[in-house]
Amino acid sequence: MRLPLRGGHRRDVGGAEDPAAPGASTMPRVLFPLLIIAITIVIDIATPSTAQVAPLLVAAPVVAAATLSVRTTAAFSAVVLGLTVALNVYHDVWGQLSSDMTLASACAVGIASIVGAAIRQQRETELRQVRSVAGAAQRALLRPLPPRIDRLALHSVYLAAEAEAQIGGDLYEALPTPYGARVLIGDVRGKGLPAVGVSAVLTGCFREAAYREPTIGEVAGRLEETALREIARDDPSEAYSERFTTALLVEIPPDEPVARIVHLGHPEPLLIDGATVTSHMPDRPGLPIGLGGLVGTLPVPQTIAFRPGERLLLYTDGFIEARNENGVYFPLAASVARHAEGALADLVTALRRDLLRHAGRQLADDAALVVIERLPSTPPPL
Repeated sequence: MRLPLRGGHRRDVGGAEDPAAPGASTMPRVLFPLLIIAITIVIDIATPSTAQVAPLLVAAPVVAAATLSVRTTAAFSAVVLGLTVALNVYHDVWGQLSSDMTLASACAVGIASIVGAAIRQQRETELRQVRSVAGAAQRALLRPLPPRIDRLALHSVYLAAEAEAQIGGDLYEALPTPYGARVLIGDVRGKGLPAVGVSAVLTGCFREAAYREPTIGEVAGRLEETALREIARDDPSEAYSERFTTALLVEIPPDEPVARIVHLGHPEPLLIDGATVTSHMPDRPGLPIGLGGLVGTLPVPQTIAFRPGERLLLYTDGFIEARNENGVYFPLAASVARHAEGALADLVTALRRDLLRHAGRQLADDAALVVIERLPSTPPPL
């Protein structure tokens, strides 16, 4: 299921269609139990009555119960019961003990299949409701990024994992501020609504602090204070915990060809200059948000050159920890290099496609990506 967002930004929920979702095609799922019935009838007619092949018909409603509706499962159960009677008459065993046992088995399995289908259908309905609520919460949190901030172009993509309703805590935001564009990307440890709650708190804090704090390092300090306050509110006895958030904070001043980056335990950004892709490891990496109190000082921003025409790619670990069937990680840098010289939207689309193709369209973790391009300065009028 794909949800288009304004400005070319995309948020994808999972990598494949939910077969249990309303409106999903039922024909492929109906064919399998029909095939079981057809094969069983052919074999039963072609063999002597002593072979007792008719009991295999009960496999059809069992298979139907796993994927089809209660009504369709009941229809298969009734068909199997009728065919069982017909085959017993055909073989002239009607009224014998073996015939009665076969009919009793068909009735029992049919009823059990109907009950199983009802339980499964109820669970799927509840799961769809949970997914809908959780997805709405995350869509409200991850607002579409502005396509332009001053002389910067931005594009992003978010892909949710397939793990039932366990949405993750990936977050991003980009804001125009008096100090230039300020961008946040992060990954809250854990999944589900608790992770989304932490994302909401940190994103709200960033939206306020980005406008007020004069340096990007002080913005990081505000995020750390907020995280520690949330941890203390939930468990006052917990000084440090596993409830942390890795993040990158980026400040891009409009009048300098540089970017100032604060690394908080997050994967390093990639700088794209034409077809050249460079990974920028931090000189002095900071601890993840929620653990900064262990060092007691503000993180130090790292300044890198960021000239017109260059692009800065920020991402969460879902883009580098996705594996294929052989356990090989997704080669993000190599994929970026292949598509680096295309348009910004084309680059993001290609990276999304390559990731899903590599992972077999089944992501184990959420993946978010933001690409920022510094546009050339407008030439002065003649």
